[in-house]
Amino acid sequence: MQQLRSDIWCAAFVRRHNDQGNFCVVSRRGDAIAGQVWIEVDHLDGTVSLFTPAPGALLDSPPADRVFQKRFSRTDSLTVKDRISREIEFDQDLWVLSLDLRGEDIGVDVV
Repeated sequence: MQQLRSDIWCAAFVRRHNDQGNFCVVSRRGDAIAGQVWIEVDHLDGTVSLFTPAPGALLDSPPADRVFQKRFSRTDSLTVKDRISREIEFDQDLWVLSLDLRGEDIGVDVV
C-alpha cells in the first residue's frame, strides 16, 4: 500500500492536533511527495521528545501508515534541536512538525 504524500499527511496531523486543542505547526517544510517526517514534542514541562520514522527492519510487514520510533524521550530541547539540525544537513527534504502536548500519546504508530 502506498503512503500519503508527505505534505498531505503533515497537514492532516497538524489539523487533527489543533482541532484537539493542542498547538501544532510545521516548523520545516520538506519534499512534498516523499520527505521524511520528524515530530518534536514539547511536553510543556521543560522536556522535549523526538519521534523519527521507524527503520524498515523493525517492521514485520509493510505498514498501511507511517510508523515512528521515539528517538529521544523527555530530554532537553537543545539535544533535540541539535539532532534535527544535523539531519537537515544530510537530508534537505526533511519535514519537522512541532507539537505542544502535555501527555505522551501523539496519535501515531510507535515501535
